[in-house]
Amino acid sequence: MTQKPVIEVCNVSFSYQATPVLDDVNLTIYDRESVCIVGPNGGGKTTLLRLLLGQLRPTQGEIRIFGQPPQQARLRLGYMPQRSEYDPMFPVTVMDVVLMGRLGQPGLRGWLGWYGASDRRAACEALEQVHMVDAAKRPFVALSGGQRQRVLIARALCCHPELLLLDEPTANVDSLVEARLFDELRELGQRMTIVMVSHDLGFVTNLVQRVICVNRQAVAHPTSQLTADLIRDMYGSDVNMVRHGEVMCHREHVHE
Repeated sequence: MTQKPVIEVCNVSFSYQATPVLDDVNLTIYDRESVCIVGPNGGGKTTLLRLLLGQLRPTQGEIRIFGQPPQQARLRLGYMPQRSEYDPMFPVTVMDVVLMGRLGQPGLRGWLGWYGASDRRAACEALEQVHMVDAAKRPFVALSGGQRQRVLIARALCCHPELLLLDEPTANVDSLVEARLFDELRELGQRMTIVMVSHDLGFVTNLVQRVICVNRQAVAHPTSQLTADLIRDMYGSDVNMVRHGEVMCHREHVHE
């Protein structure tokens, strides 16, 4: 059976004013595939993610999400940003944050934020998926960094997406929280397409089928092909890669 493409990036280039960031990128990501975008700082990872979201438009080339321009496919996407700016003095609860994922849904309620019973059910279901339903009434500011990350994933899931886009989901979390996120994302990957940006190669290589190396251009590699030399070429320097139970450095020396 032929795999169904979810994301199609065709000859895409992008520049900020006169500064080129991406050059002739071609990429196809398929239904229920989990992939990770990696590469050096300034290589274009976040720019590519913003192009997929429709926040930016290519300087040249075309992007199709579910066969549509990204702006027309937004209701089928869930997105977790790398950082979430908020006022710690604002009395917002976990449930309030997750319900934000329902904004933009069809109808007047979705545009104005008049949440109904169906919206609250969707929010509870999303919190259950990340094992945070017991925290629904807690102040968001009272949560740990890892708990906030899980709530932001729940917000992305609240719209029942078919495609989940995550920017550095393991940033600022400890190893225990990372392990929980790993299990949760692996489960989610059974029923939706997941694209994440991450520097945590040890985390993603146990989770995704392919790694998209982005440094002005994009090259896809099965995770089985990741080697120390490839990682060094990708980042332009030596990078330690920590996996569950082992550490790999650029010489591929393993410590049990």
